[in-house]
Formats: sequence, C-alpha cells, structure tokens
Amino acid sequence: MSLEQTKAEGSASILFVTLGCAKNEVDTDRMRSLLLRAGYEEASEAEEADAVIVNTCSFLASATSESIERTLELAEANTEGVRNRPIVMCGCVPSRYGDDLPAELPEVAAFVRADAEDGIVSVMDGVLGRESAVPAAVGSSAGPLAEPLRTVEGASAYVKISDGCDRFCSFCAIPYIRGRYASRPYAEIEPEVLALAKSGVREFVLIGQDTGIWGRDLGEGDTLASLLTRLAKVVRPFGAWLRVLYLQPEGMTDELVAAIRDTPEVLPYIDIPIQHCNARVLKSMNRSGSAEEFSELFARLRSEIPGMVLRTTGLVGFPGETEEEYEELLDFIQKEEFDYTSVFSYSREEGTRGAEMDGQIDEDVKLERAQGLIDIAEELGFSATAKHVGEVVDVIIDGIDTDGETPELIGHTWFQAPDCDGAVHIPEGEACVGDVVRVRLTESFCYELEGEIVTDEEA
Repeated sequence: MSLEQTKAEGSASILFVTLGCAKNEVDTDRMRSLLLRAGYEEASEAEEADAVIVNTCSFLASATSESIERTLELAEANTEGVRNRPIVMCGCVPSRYGDDLPAELPEVAAFVRADAEDGIVSVMDGVLGRESAVPAAVGSSAGPLAEPLRTVEGASAYVKISDGCDRFCSFCAIPYIRGRYASRPYAEIEPEVLALAKSGVREFVLIGQDTGIWGRDLGEGDTLASLLTRLAKVVRPFGAWLRVLYLQPEGMTDELVAAIRDTPEVLPYIDIPIQHCNARVLKSMNRSGSAEEFSELFARLRSEIPGMVLRTTGLVGFPGETEEEYEELLDFIQKEEFDYTSVFSYSREEGTRGAEMDGQIDEDVKLERAQGLIDIAEELGFSATAKHVGEVVDVIIDGIDTDGETPELIGHTWFQAPDCDGAVHIPEGEACVGDVVRVRLTESFCYELEGEIVTDEEA
C-alpha cells in the first residue's frame, strides 16, 4: 500500500518503538490507545507501517544516543525501502532538546514533547495527511476521557500515578525534561485500574518519579497510603496485587508503612533508591540522609513488615567521591543485605549541576567502582533468591517459551518486580499467559528460579 492509497482509504498503521523506562511504556500505551480510537492500526514490523512513532529516553547521555541512533536506523531503512514511512519522535529527547532537533534531525517528520503526547492524533493526521474518524480533541486537556486509555496485554500493568520531579538532584535531568511534580488525581487512576482489572490484569505496578509524595499537591488526606488502601478495594474482587516502585526514604511515613503491612493486596516489596550512604556525597547530590539514618529506616521497615523484600539503587563515581566514600558505600550495601541492588556509574549530564562540579572522576575509575558494587549486589541478590527455594508461591504467567523440546512457562512472583528481578521458570505444566498458578520453587540460578505447579492439596 502506498502513502497515497493510505490517504485515500482513510486508514494507516503505526509502528511503536519504545525506549527507556516503564514510564515511557505507559506513555506509549496511552498514545497507542488514542490512535486506535481514531481509526489507526498498529503495525508489528516497520515494513508493514505507514509511519513510525519512536518514544525516546534522555535520562542519561547514553540513552539519548541510543534514541537518536535507533531513529536514524529507522530512517536509513526507510530510504532503502520502497515506501515512505514518516518518523515521529516523542518523549524525553524532544522535551530536553526540542528547539535544536529539527535542524539536527531532518529525517524526522515531527517532534512531540512528553507533555504534548495527548495531541498525537492531530500530529499523525498532519504527518500522514488524513482526517481521523475520531476528533483529535479526544485525550486533550479540555476534560477527562469517558474511558481509560490503556491497551495492556498480559497480567501485569504499569500505572503512572505522577509525573515530573521537584527534587533537582544534581546528577539528574528529569525535572528539566518532565517538569515539576504533579500527582495524577485518584479520579483518573481508579477507572484505569478497574478497567485493566476487568481486562485480566492481575498486578498493578505504581510508578512515578517520586511515588512516596503522591497527593501532596492534591486535597487534604490524599497520600500514597490512602491511594493504596482505596485501590486495594478496587482490585480485591479480582485477586490482584499492588506493587509500588521508586519510593524515596523521606516518603516512608508511619501511615505508608502501616498501609503496606496491613493491606493484603499491597506486596511487601519496598523499592527505595538511596543512591549513596555517605552524608557528604548525598548533600553534594542535593539529597538528604546518611548511613546511620538509612540503617535506622531499614531496621524499622524490617521490624514493621516481616519478610519484606528490599530493593535499592547505588550510584558510584559522583564528582568528588573519594575512594574511602566509595568503600563506605560498599560496606553499607554489604551490611544491609539488600535483595536487589541496581548499580549506576555517574553520567555527566548536560544542564545539571553535577556536570559543572569540580572533581569529575575518570571513566575507567567509575567503571571499576561500578563493577565492584555489582559484584557485591550479585552476591547478595543470588543468595536472597536462593533462600526462596522450597516456598510455595503464586506465580503470574508472563509468557511461554517454545524454543525447547517442550514449552516452558515463564512468570514472576511477589518478590520479583516484572522486567527487572529475574523470573520463575516452570518446565512442565499447562497455563495461559495471564494465569496465576501455585508453584513450588525447586531450584535457583543467579536471579532465576525454577518451579513446579502444585495443587491445593500438595501445597
């Protein structure tokens, strides 16, 4: 089908390419839903598409480079093909570098900032020269939508409860990309969760730049704890789980701890990215805390929520970090025995305060420090995973691997966040994607687990 035929017949197919974090996955899902409602179709391959939407990441310089390289790869394939596929770049890269992009990337037909993505229908109509069956105003800021905009397949769904950030950590460009912190009102979140639960979703992963302060810009009484307890009532009839990511240490209030502890639908999975433990380094990062304060917090959490799983993030090589301060971080991570630790080496991001600081550390030193922390994180993580062998747990089936002689079910359980914490492999058994099955965990390898489906009597 030529572009001229597409215009004439009033239909067009879009290939969606999403880079970066789960928040971008949610944004792509929303754009996809808007376009499908407007009469567009989704393509699974570039060769089938009339246009391509690339939802980009610019959290790190490497992510920006990857986003641009992927766009140029699509453009190169486009020039070598037999049909014209306009490319539309959305998300973080246009939000961060919008004014400079048209001259730098003439291969791109249009650029859409993250805060303008609800206007994607009119953008694609303009690029493809078509008129949508649904008014482009659908999904605009003129008012709330009659129905939630999600097209999730599978049993787990990310739900964005806020956007933007007010912290202005000196290593991070997110506030300049996504703007100031803004909570999504409960009136928007609740119908989205309910619709997804009705469609078969059994795990809701609540995300944002800083989930712990949800509601502070809304009405009195709106807190993350209140959000969790209200959403628990929504998902309870469906037997679904709630998981929260990206909590900051300051957000762990007594109210929130009680909500996690006392609400069965909320998983006792605590994700707190500390970044570092040395008070001087944290202050330089424009963050608060110290090793003593964090240890006190984690001891309180473990006491209040027995059996919980704890994830954190460590950032090494920040400007001015001494060898002694780095060693302090290693000792702290080792002492606290986190179940999962994500490790990053500092990236000098244009426009951030950290980029202008003295004491920038050589790349080879940063990589060496990152590997040292990774070694400890893996030692602790592999051991924590192995401790679950012998348990009987509920597993959400995420996929079926058919490459082997017999199909293998692949899923995850309560102490594994989807896409980042390993999986449960079930070599024998029958289930469909989206099913929740009882599994006895029999073996572990690194972060992966193997298990067997059991009956209620066997459990």
